[in-house]
Amino acid sequence: CEMAAGSTVLLLLLLPWLVPASHSPPGCKIRITAKGLELVKQEGLRFVEQELQNITVSDLHGKEGPLHYNISQVKVTDLQLASSDLHFQPQQHLVFNISDASISLRFRRQLLYWFFYDIGSINASADGVHIHTVLQLAKDEVGRLKISNMTCNASIARMHAGFSGTLRKVYEFLSTFIVTGMRFLLSQQICPSLEHASLVLLNSLLDTVPVRNYVDDHIGIDYSLLRDPAISMDTLDLDFKGMFFPRARENLELENHAVEPVIKETERMVYVAFSEYFFDTAMQAYFQAGVLAIELQGEKVPKDLEVLLRATFFGSIFMLSPAVDAPLRLVLQASAAPRCIIKPSGTSVSVSAFLNISLVPAGRPAIPLSSMAMETKLSAKVFLQGKALRVQLNMRRFRIYSKQSALESLALFSLQAPLKTLLQLTIMPIINERTKKGVQIPLPEGMDFTKEVVTNHAGFLTVGADLHFSKGLREVIEKYRPAPTAPAHPSSRPTAPSADPRPL
Repeated sequence: CEMAAGSTVLLLLLLPWLVPASHSPPGCKIRITAKGLELVKQEGLRFVEQELQNITVSDLHGKEGPLHYNISQVKVTDLQLASSDLHFQPQQHLVFNISDASISLRFRRQLLYWFFYDIGSINASADGVHIHTVLQLAKDEVGRLKISNMTCNASIARMHAGFSGTLRKVYEFLSTFIVTGMRFLLSQQICPSLEHASLVLLNSLLDTVPVRNYVDDHIGIDYSLLRDPAISMDTLDLDFKGMFFPRARENLELENHAVEPVIKETERMVYVAFSEYFFDTAMQAYFQAGVLAIELQGEKVPKDLEVLLRATFFGSIFMLSPAVDAPLRLVLQASAAPRCIIKPSGTSVSVSAFLNISLVPAGRPAIPLSSMAMETKLSAKVFLQGKALRVQLNMRRFRIYSKQSALESLALFSLQAPLKTLLQLTIMPIINERTKKGVQIPLPEGMDFTKEVVTNHAGFLTVGADLHFSKGLREVIEKYRPAPTAPAHPSSRPTAPSADPRPL
């Protein structure tokens, strides 16, 4: 019995470690396919060429019998990358291979052979250059994608040197050890150069991906990665939290109960998926910020709407004279956070609101007239423009009823159609103007989408697109090149709204 009791206690202690960790579904998911990686390779090759052309090789000097030599001012004059390959390697790696490349060099020589002294230049060529690099991708502590590690192997199959000058024939036969030394020094510089390019320069490019940014004066968005990237032979998948938050309550966490986006396609360069959670948290954040309200008073109330309410609504229900000389005030406010519904047939937004109507005589307290309840269903057109996700709303269904009496609700029935039309013409343009700016998708600066196609599914939508480099890697890296004293890890605090296209 004692043994059984002890086993039970041990099992209870180990149980939390035996149960697998819960899988948090992403609100936003990005897939990069092999076709997208091919485009990245083309731009990456230009960047690698520029890095290798800037290789710094140490001076080479020494003595071999009667020959004293000094090799200095080594410069890469030409680079030919004949064959290259960039591909995915499960579970978290990118593999970059360069085969049969050639590097042309020019350096200054100083040679002393017995009593003969000679200076001049040497043109050399390194042929059969092979470079094998493996980049490990991971999520850092603030949820940003980073190159966490790199392994590199470089080799040079052959190296030739051509001498010029008066003593060219004399020590051509002595060039073997000089060429061997240069071959060793050059091969030793390739991997450190690429390591710096990856772990420092390319990571500075990844720093331009928004992680936790302000969208406007009211809300922000959290694009932190939930886990390390998942890499297969053909795809790289990134799971982002994709949650909006009110700026007044930045630590607010909304649990995700939505359907997890599933991307099966691989035909386009990139796919971006958004669940209902992504859009629901945006509307919840605005609701929490208290900005889902519109007030119209006096001259701001459309004339047609004012005439309709005075002549029909006020006269019939409240027995007030249509000639009452006091401006109207309409307050339209959401009574709960709107909800997004994504179906294969389309995307819609359900809104519950109330409309308070009052008269505001000059110098007197406002006179409440009525409070209507409103239920509206909006159709939503979701599209990408550049790197901004935008939504255009259109009123589809509209119903009003009185919160005070059934008689008033019956009287409001005749106002349904004209009030819907007027709201469509007055309120919807205001809402669409607010959504016009859009929200930036988490891609590095200099990368944009083209040829976007939106597809709806049950509970989420996907955007398939091709990639386009609006800026070269070198241009973006030079813009954000880290200073020597920069901290090792970026802050996770949101950045303030700016006219710069990087913030949302």
